[in-house]
Amino acid sequence: MSSFRGIWVALVTPFRSGHVDFDALDGLVKKLLSDGVRGLVVCGTTGEAAAMSKPEQLEVLDAVLRVAEPNQVIMGLSGNNLPEVLAFQQKIQARDIAGILVPAPYYIRPSQQGIESFFQTVSDASSVPVVVYDIPYRTGVRIERETLRRIVRHPMIKAVKDCSGDIETTLALINDGNAEILTGEDIQIFTNLALGGAGAISASAHIRADLYVQLFEEMEMGDFVLARLTFNRLLPWIQVAFAEPNPAVVKAALDHEGLILNELRDPMQACTAHTRDNLTRVLHTLAA
Repeated sequence: MSSFRGIWVALVTPFRSGHVDFDALDGLVKKLLSDGVRGLVVCGTTGEAAAMSKPEQLEVLDAVLRVAEPNQVIMGLSGNNLPEVLAFQQKIQARDIAGILVPAPYYIRPSQQGIESFFQTVSDASSVPVVVYDIPYRTGVRIERETLRRIVRHPMIKAVKDCSGDIETTLALINDGNAEILTGEDIQIFTNLALGGAGAISASAHIRADLYVQLFEEMEMGDFVLARLTFNRLLPWIQVAFAEPNPAVVKAALDHEGLILNELRDPMQACTAHTRDNLTRVLHTLAA
């Protein structure tokens, strides 16, 4: 049975002069895996997949798979043209990977029945485990609680990346036990684990991934006091990491650490000087 339990990093895509920086990508993947993360989510929202062509996305996936084990890689799959989504899904599934991360169709705002039908179709076509990405503030449509509870009964759906902001839905999904619940809201990592969730798909875990792994391990051992101290150490970084649209601050932090260039694709913009000043102070404290 597939297990996604642990800390996954929602991987940025490094760019240099408008192109994917594969050397930086290689180094970043190696560092994160050496820090002990469970795995990497490639070409999700943090990876700026919406600003990348499908061939570029597959090139990034292949580059990550040259470093990571197949069971350490989840690939993002999104869209609102179902035939195109299914065609790209087949190309992704030609690779050996742990799963695909799939949000509801964005922009078109389908009905609940339409959302359920979409996930049914994608899951029926999947040869790898599916992680449902519930993120209404990016897709423009909310997956209602009972709809989501039905969706995750599909045998190919193994996990949910939970960005719903609805604690009752989170609790219902955890208690149902039909899928592992990974928070996508980094500020909820401690809460998710305390409630019986499975971990996180985290953008901020690019920085001090070792501490995120330590937090997860402390919670697994039942040492809530120590885990809370670790979480509170990370909290100022988590807060500044999302002060501007993701991944602007994360990329600035990785640039500060000398791991990638601080380059995003339009219309995404680099974070402001004010945020960067705050970021520098927070990173200095976190490194101490």
